[in-house]
Amino acid sequence: MIGRMTGFAVLLMAVCACVAQPATPRVVVHAGKLVDVKTGKLLSDQVVVIQGDKIASVGPASEVTPSSSDKIIDLPHATVLPGLIDVHTHLTGDPSFGYESLAISIPREALTGAKNARITLNAGFTTVRNVGASGYTDVALRDAVNAGDVPGPRMLVSGPALGITGGHCDNNLLPFEYHVTDDGVADGVPGVQHKVREVIKYGADLIKICATGGVLSKGDDPQASQYTLEEMKAIVADAHRLGRKVAAHAHGAQGILWASEAGVDSVEHCSYINDEAIAALKKNGTYLVPTLYLSDWLTENMQKVGMPEMYAKKMRDIIPVVRQNVGHAFANGVKVAFGTDAAVYPHGLNAHEFAVYVKLGMTPAQAIQTATVNAADLLGWSDKVGSLEAGKWADLIAVDGDPLQDVTRLQQVRFVMKGGAVVKNDYGKL
Repeated sequence: MIGRMTGFAVLLMAVCACVAQPATPRVVVHAGKLVDVKTGKLLSDQVVVIQGDKIASVGPASEVTPSSSDKIIDLPHATVLPGLIDVHTHLTGDPSFGYESLAISIPREALTGAKNARITLNAGFTTVRNVGASGYTDVALRDAVNAGDVPGPRMLVSGPALGITGGHCDNNLLPFEYHVTDDGVADGVPGVQHKVREVIKYGADLIKICATGGVLSKGDDPQASQYTLEEMKAIVADAHRLGRKVAAHAHGAQGILWASEAGVDSVEHCSYINDEAIAALKKNGTYLVPTLYLSDWLTENMQKVGMPEMYAKKMRDIIPVVRQNVGHAFANGVKVAFGTDAAVYPHGLNAHEFAVYVKLGMTPAQAIQTATVNAADLLGWSDKVGSLEAGKWADLIAVDGDPLQDVTRLQQVRFVMKGGAVVKNDYGKL
């Protein structure tokens, strides 16, 4: 009896202790202006109420009465938006081209990723999809961010990109006697099935494949298809069955078409997209991820960064046509998700991509939607990120001015919150 009473007393004390714990203090963010990304409207005098790491409510300031225990963040002269999403990053890399890249070790890539994760978060991108990293460095980086070891955005990662022997996602810089093959190389249906399962085994959230040749690779043609339609169908079947989406690097029209017909979730770059491929993307609901600003940056910096001529020639061939082709795809109503290919140019400049979309015919509101509601849909995270709504993670940013009138305002993010915690504040005391 004494033992039972003691056990009951301990249980009662534990219950009472739980009941007595105070609720997590609310954070109340007052926004002079707030962008409703779903409607494209700018709302005035709004309040975002945050409980823990989630949004509890969003609405007019007149409808919220703060309590004495609330933490107030007053941004009366700023415009607040949801944290931005970049669905095509390479956080573990910096601009490094040709044989220079051979000197970078896997441990060095991981440390580079820690630096770039912080830079990207401070630029206002609170969520990214990392599509290709050597040695599973992006898996390690994601886990370190999730554990709170390093600051960075929420990450969905692919690990090594899958590609054919000698293709864009292989290492073609060393001669035969080195016997070098990149981590993601796989050929034939059994080979790609095994590789999909392998990268998932080691932590991949999604699968990245190279459907065509590329620009920053030796000895291949961006317009040439690499994986066959049958190989890509096998990749997608295994990935989707195992709960992973598939992103396909593709410049050439045939590779874009096959990737979409195989069922990939997004096609990246699309430099040589044509009407047939556009029709396939629309029919299949495939997202286009454009990565366009890099052309501007490389045009200005190609010599400065020492880009080898074997890459520079392919870049010069693509630059005159890519915006015309992708702009035509925009005009024909393909679904677009915001992606930058950051690492080809310095991380932190991601938001320069928005202005290119506007130049190609999008309104600023539509451009912002590519990095919010559209990107969240592509990630399968529409219930978590992409808009400021109750129940979603408290990821938000603030800028000066009105980005619905001038989308370049997003290039100077002054306030960043991730999961209810302020990670950047250039407005001074709050």
